[in-house]
Amino acid sequence: MVRPTSNDKRIAIIEAKKRNEPVKQIKKWLNISESTINRIWNKYQKTGKYQPTPYKGRKSKLTPQQDQQIRNTITKTPDITLLELINKLSLNMTEGGLSYHLKKMGLTFKKRCSIQMDKNVKTYL
Repeated sequence: MVRPTSNDKRIAIIEAKKRNEPVKQIKKWLNISESTINRIWNKYQKTGKYQPTPYKGRKSKLTPQQDQQIRNTITKTPDITLLELINKLSLNMTEGGLSYHLKKMGLTFKKRCSIQMDKNVKTYL
């Protein structure tokens, strides 16, 4: 993720634009793209603010009730697979998405192999 432009540079852009300095000169001086300069200036003109808008992230696909159902199901059947969990609770997500969500919830799966493996057979795990 790209970091937002520092507040010092934002203030310098606004002060330079107030003095009617050309964008190309500001660009050279601060080593910032013209589009960033214009975006910061336009935001300042519309709102009077120069601070970056905080990134809020993406809204979760699962409700708190579904989170609780997942916790209860895992507590009752700890050896359930991701696919079985998706099918049992009719979740509208992929196994990868559920795995990521479970990590955010503080839950991890450590699946043991149910069959004894032959020592002579190479496996890639």
